[in-house]
Amino acid sequence: MPTTHPTVSFELFPPRRPELDETIWQRVLRMAEAGPDFFSVTYGASGSSRSASAELVRRVLAETAVPPIAHLTCVGATREELADHVRTLLDHGVRDFLALRGDPPAGQRDWAPPEGGLSRSSELVALIRDVETERLGAASPDGGREATSEPPSVVAQELGVSPADVVSVAVAAYPAGRSHTREAELAALREKQDAGADFAITQVFFDAEAYASLVTDARAVGVHIPILPGIIPLTDRGRLHRLSDLTGVPVPTTIDALLAVDDEAERLRRGIDATLALIDRVLAVGAPGLHLYTFNHDRPALDVLDHLRARGIRNPAIVDGAATRPVTHAARYDAARAASDARTH
Repeated sequence: MPTTHPTVSFELFPPRRPELDETIWQRVLRMAEAGPDFFSVTYGASGSSRSASAELVRRVLAETAVPPIAHLTCVGATREELADHVRTLLDHGVRDFLALRGDPPAGQRDWAPPEGGLSRSSELVALIRDVETERLGAASPDGGREATSEPPSVVAQELGVSPADVVSVAVAAYPAGRSHTREAELAALREKQDAGADFAITQVFFDAEAYASLVTDARAVGVHIPILPGIIPLTDRGRLHRLSDLTGVPVPTTIDALLAVDDEAERLRRGIDATLALIDRVLAVGAPGLHLYTFNHDRPALDVLDHLRARGIRNPAIVDGAATRPVTHAARYDAARAASDARTH
């Protein structure tokens, strides 16, 4: 059934150092207990944190009630290596992916994929669909389908994707920045949709009009998939400028000046207020949900979620503060699969 609420989701980073594993996991648990609609788990530049990412996905799946989206990138692997990784994740119960081209290795400005590799995220979307069909008997972009009792992706259902695929595949979209012209971005987004993408998540932006204009332009060229705004809590001035250097999305002078205070509590308060104002504007122009880039900091993300809950935006699986989901997402998936099996017999 299509969702009736804007979704709220959080992006997580796998720990970069083993000694941080438990500290970061406790933050993840605090975010999970608040009941977001899903987590996405990053993959690291050039796939460098693949094993750490897979372990965090596995732990989210096994120990929380929140569906995890596993990031994948074309860079750093051959087609068969990527296919094997998708097979492994599917076998572990993962049903949601984010397909990215990925950043080239440092110093390789003229990057090219290895022999047998992939160069575009649309190719990765198609590969995931091929492995989905092979492993689960689910739909592929060419319309083929084998009989399957697999239930549809929880994430696809929560986003109102209709019909919801057994495996959901998300892709990136770019409202602003120097990496894409608007014309090239729209062509790439349509290509990813045609390859089998279910929804898109945007890169960071600071102006709701940038998001609104991207959605308007995308609809004009036949892109119909939901486009989730990706928003970073505006609480860390240094991080915002580092992101600006990476993405080419300038930090507005008003936000920069707002955060230029020495008192940490006051800076946090101002940053949260500015974040909530941006969120209110993107929801006003019709955003189907919000994807927060947490950088593994739970407090700003939870402050934003509290604001949204105060506005009545609530995950249907959370009623009056009590979780009605199964204890883990794995249990929730097993229950859905059992119900699907019963309907087909």
